[in-house]
Amino acid sequence: MTTFFSWFGRLLQYLRTLAVISMLCFLLTSPLPAQAASRIDPQLEQQVLQIIREHPEAIIESVQVYQQQQQQKLNQVRQGFLQDLKTNPQTVIGESPTTGSSNSKILLVEFSDFQCPYCAEAHKTLKDLLAKYPDKVKLVYKNLPLTSIHPQALPAAAAAWAAHQQGKFWEYHDALFTNQKQLGEALYLDIAKNLNLDLVKFKRHQTLATPAITKDVQLAEKLAVSGTPFFVISSPTISRVVQLSDIENILANAK
Repeated sequence: MTTFFSWFGRLLQYLRTLAVISMLCFLLTSPLPAQAASRIDPQLEQQVLQIIREHPEAIIESVQVYQQQQQQKLNQVRQGFLQDLKTNPQTVIGESPTTGSSNSKILLVEFSDFQCPYCAEAHKTLKDLLAKYPDKVKLVYKNLPLTSIHPQALPAAAAAWAAHQQGKFWEYHDALFTNQKQLGEALYLDIAKNLNLDLVKFKRHQTLATPAITKDVQLAEKLAVSGTPFFVISSPTISRVVQLSDIENILANAK
């Protein structure tokens, strides 16, 4: 079955090609700034433009070579991540919240957004799986707030991180997804009160959460993750991107 990475790679190649060709068309049809135009020989400019018009395949070929180079770099990053996940998982986990069995040979990394409705559905499934297979998997939570479409994703992530500093991340995480339609500062404070958090520390930690969240987002960008929820699973026998629907089969068959 085609993996998400391979499908997304082809889509990314197509979009890059389209973007570059569109940019070239714009450059060929737009007037240059006066200062730049004064430094270019008009005859030479026309010759170059004519060559480009007559041999667009040369440009497309160059774009394709560039795309291949970028894809190779991306594949190397992904393979390095998967290798670290298998051989040195703590480098991937870092200070991220974890739950499940500490002795598990299966590690599940989730990139999630507290305002994403699909993440809320995945949250229910994951809770059931963790309850059903308590000794088989450790779940690692990574933030990927899609701020362009979810305005409360980043504030919610900051509030959850603040709760994490007082050892209450997963309780706070569950409350955010349960009350996803009420996300906002009033809810963040109410949850903190209900969990008996030190509110002074909680509010201060909210303002200090950005570097940790940014680190997660940068990792997601390196891996070309564009949507949530997104899962990577690793065990002694496999290490790959996985769909939520496949996770239970993997856990059921794990020894």
